[in-house]
Amino acid sequence: MSIDFEVLWGILPFPAFVIDKDNRFIEANGAAEQMVQTSAKQMQRKSLAEVFGAASVVVDTAATARRKRGSLIQYNVDVALAEKSVQSCNVHVGVMGRDDPNLLIIIQPTSVAQKMSRSLTHMASARSVAAMAAMLAHEIRNPLAGISGAAQLLAMTASAEDQELTEMISQESRRIGELVDRVEHFGDERRFERNPLNIHDVLDRALRAAKAGFAAHVNFGVNYDPSLPDVAGDSDQLQQVFQNLIKNAAESVDKPKGNITIRTSYNSGVKFAVSGSHTENVPIQIEIIDNGRGIPAELMNDIFEPFVTSKANGSGLGLPLVSKIVTGHGGMIECSSADGRTVFCVRLPIWKISKEAH
Repeated sequence: MSIDFEVLWGILPFPAFVIDKDNRFIEANGAAEQMVQTSAKQMQRKSLAEVFGAASVVVDTAATARRKRGSLIQYNVDVALAEKSVQSCNVHVGVMGRDDPNLLIIIQPTSVAQKMSRSLTHMASARSVAAMAAMLAHEIRNPLAGISGAAQLLAMTASAEDQELTEMISQESRRIGELVDRVEHFGDERRFERNPLNIHDVLDRALRAAKAGFAAHVNFGVNYDPSLPDVAGDSDQLQQVFQNLIKNAAESVDKPKGNITIRTSYNSGVKFAVSGSHTENVPIQIEIIDNGRGIPAELMNDIFEPFVTSKANGSGLGLPLVSKIVTGHGGMIECSSADGRTVFCVRLPIWKISKEAH
């Protein structure tokens, strides 16, 4: 049986490159094009150092493999690209043949599997909060109404000193009521109607609302892929997702130099399993990138969990609600953060014509 190596090259799930004796790119597969966000043809004009950086572990590993005329693997090393955050990867470099000066480089991102696993955990967490929310709304509202009513009655006959205390009771009751309102969003299990949406229209509406209000101090940049197909979803819910993510970004950046970039792209190589054997393809990629102070490292694994927050007055419900809406659309959300660069990446499925018949 003959093997079609061109097909094999194309379906490799990890970024793969071939470089010549001068460390310039000769070939790159589809996954490599997605990683570098440029075509293999355009890559041929560049050197390994131009793409990964002169001090990159990729360049160093390639030099060592060339010198030893053998294969070399580096596990769990940090790989960075221009305009992208650092990724933890395994880097495989090997010679193409005994007398061949070319090298094959395969980069296996290890952080992707970890993020997928966390995303599935967040789905389960959101479902748990949804069940808890319905119970909380009923169990808390009734006694809270009694406390609030009692405070109002006391205020009618209270002394000047006691008026301050009754007002404090009323204020705290209102605050708890608002918190219950936010938690109650998780208990809304009504199915929303999915329609074909231009994701850029949704983003533009969220952006206009942000610029007119909470993000008026921010410098915005957009980098849209105009060729994206429609996504399947609810316009209002997705707008809520992106307004929330933009608000978080706006609150983390400094007013004089705050920058937020919204970038869209198509990545056909991202799939994850849901409901047992069913696999969801989520090629539409939306990134919200800010240059703020970043998320504390000790919170990174739990930021989509309910009541986890780094804000002094935060409820810790914004990102879990975002996660619930995104997963309800058959998508996933992930985050990477360091001081000066935080990226929230939302991945969504495309609209399929067959859905129109259902």
